[in-house]
Amino acid sequence: MAMVGVFWIAESDVYVGAKPSGQAPGIRLTPEGVLALGEGQSRLYLWEDVQALTMVDVPVKSLKRQIGAVTELALDTVVNLAMPGGPGPAGGIPAMMTVRVETRDGEHELTCYAAAAVGYSPAEADLSRTLLSRFTDGAATMATTLAAMSEWGRAWEGGSPRGAQREELLRRWVG
Repeated sequence: MAMVGVFWIAESDVYVGAKPSGQAPGIRLTPEGVLALGEGQSRLYLWEDVQALTMVDVPVKSLKRQIGAVTELALDTVVNLAMPGGPGPAGGIPAMMTVRVETRDGEHELTCYAAAAVGYSPAEADLSRTLLSRFTDGAATMATTLAAMSEWGRAWEGGSPRGAQREELLRRWVG
């Protein structure tokens, strides 16, 4: 599994945001359409019905966000040292992202967790927004882009690539 921009690629599966588990909210891009996962939003939006995909709120990496993550980690460490087996992490809930799916029936807002703990770089956020919107440029574009992302996911070994490599992959997939 690897994160590239706002996309979480697990072998051939492509998610927007973190791959969900259980009833957690998530969004999976499939050859058939946009699959909303999780309690209260489970539904398949077929590509032929999807007119637009937009990211409403992508957490962007900032100094304030990075300091907050370091502070939270330090606090968790102190609490866990003082109370072994105690309350566990103080926070740890990732930021939520919203994807707006526009169909003939109207707009639908889907939520998912961000995979990046301190947010995404501004370049990754912008490239991810552009890539997501390209999925509605037509069946050929969607199929080619999704296939390229899935193929990369099957071939990639290791964790998430470094920032420059992630940006290069996003640029390649945007076309």
